[in-house]
Amino acid sequence: MILERMIAVDPSRCNGCGICELQCSIKHDGASNPTRSRIRVIRNELQCIYIPAVCQQCETAFCERVCPVDAIYREPGSVLVRVNSDLCVGCRMCSIACPLGCIVVDPVRHVAVKCDFCDGDPRCARYCPTGALEYVALNRIGMTRKRAGVLKMSELMGLIVGERGEPPVAVLEKQE
Repeated sequence: MILERMIAVDPSRCNGCGICELQCSIKHDGASNPTRSRIRVIRNELQCIYIPAVCQQCETAFCERVCPVDAIYREPGSVLVRVNSDLCVGCRMCSIACPLGCIVVDPVRHVAVKCDFCDGDPRCARYCPTGALEYVALNRIGMTRKRAGVLKMSELMGLIVGERGEPPVAVLEKQE
């Protein structure tokens, strides 16, 4: 059983190197292919903003709630939400429901995939050269730190996506 730990993300430390994506795809699929990774680095190259997006194992897991075949479930006695790939039909309802975009359909196997903490030794955190990803005990992630993290992510996403979903000003200026 996996201890009650989470992957804590500090986007201010991420340099966009993609080592986390490569390590994840190697561990899970035996291929150095970031499109098959369970972690994604959201990038705004113009403003040098990089945000590692990894499943936060939501207490109310919308991905689990919308799955029409019950392929997504919470591991008993754990915070971990898993995907039973034998049941998954690749409908993408979970991807649509995830507010962070952290569950995707594998482009090769055509089933949903998401972070499973590499069964207790997440390679993304182990090999992150800047410390932007840390595998920490839940009690180390206090409410103040969670709120600060959410506010920072919201601010950075606004720079990447812009308000109301429009591209940020820097992207619009670059296209002209």
